Parts: sequence; C-alpha cells; structure tokens
Amino acid sequence: MLVLVGYIWTVNADDHTSRNEQYQALINAGVTAACIYEDLGCLRQAAHPELQECLQALQMGDTLVTWRLDGLACDRAALLDILRDLAKRQIGLKILDEQASLIDTAHISLDVIIGLIDAFTAFEDRAFRALKEKGVAAARARGQAFGPKRKMTASMLRQAMNLIANSDQSFTSIAKQFGFTRSGLYKYLNGDGSPKSPARQILEADTSTDED
Repeated sequence: MLVLVGYIWTVNADDHTSRNEQYQALINAGVTAACIYEDLGCLRQAAHPELQECLQALQMGDTLVTWRLDGLACDRAALLDILRDLAKRQIGLKILDEQASLIDTAHISLDVIIGLIDAFTAFEDRAFRALKEKGVAAARARGQAFGPKRKMTASMLRQAMNLIANSDQSFTSIAKQFGFTRSGLYKYLNGDGSPKSPARQILEADTSTDED
C-alpha cells in the first residue's frame, strides 16, 4: 500500500506554533499521525535523527510530505543528494508551503525538480562569479592588490624611504611600485619617509646590506 510519510522540523524545541502548524498541514494533506516524524529543536547544521529514520522508512511508491524544502537539508548540495536518492528509489515528494506548493510529484517529476534546482544553482554560480570578477577588476583599477599578502623586506623599506625623501612621486605611487596599497605602506612609513615601529623592527633585524 502506498503511504504518505510526513516530516516536521523546527529550530527551537519550544516553537509550538510552527510545530502545530506543520502538524496540522500534514494531517490535512492526508498523512496519518503514526507516519509523522519530528525533529524539534534541531539546528540546521546539526544531525536530524528523525529525518534519517523517515528517509529509511520510505518505500518505493511512498510520498514524503513536508512543510518546506529547507527542513530536509542544511544546504543545496545536501538537498540535491536527498532528492536524487528519492528519485532513484521512486519515492514521491510533496511540499506544503504555499511558496513551494508546486513541488508535488503527483503533478511534476522529481527529476524535473532536480533539473530546475541544478539549473538555478548553475545560474547563481555564474552570476556570482561575474559579479566577483567585476568587483575585483574595479578594485584593481583603484590600486587594490590581490593574491598572497606581500611581505615587506628591509630592502624594500630602504628603497621606499629613499623615494619618499628624494623624489616627487606621490606616496600612493611609491606604494604601488612595491605591491602595497597606500594604507599598507603607511603601516611601515610616515608621510616623510621615516620608519614606524614595524619598519624599524625589520631594519634592525636585517643584517644584510641593500644590494641596490
């Protein structure tokens, strides 16, 4: 016999309003009380023991009924793993929340749902990468450095101090020559080129002479 199996999840154990709302929705959807599993007071990243029992209890042809998709997994990758497992075992899925009520394998294939989530995931990943690349390009145009943090050396300090004292280049321009931002070089040198405490420590620890 095909069975409707329900699952309830709340973050707070004393969130009786959410629990009762989910419970009544499952009953109204045709799930019997004996077939409802509940994880109450479980953080999203924590183990959900009742969910695991629920998934193991499902048989071919059964339908998992729950309030929202985010109750099944802590992230999209984990959710897709669960959905693919349900599809492989020929188990249906029905979401009761109005915003996701179209997710009902009585009307749409679970494979189609998985495909849509995969497509939106790929779209979001591409959009995020494009936005990140645009931001990096804009930051580089402003002189912001990326990659491993540049290490200041005694030789670099001596050269920078000499340029500040004896050239008409701006502090920002000199900083860029050594792979630092203006604020990065200011951590070591004052505006007149005199060394600050971090620079003095580097210079004092250096026993070699500047090859330049």
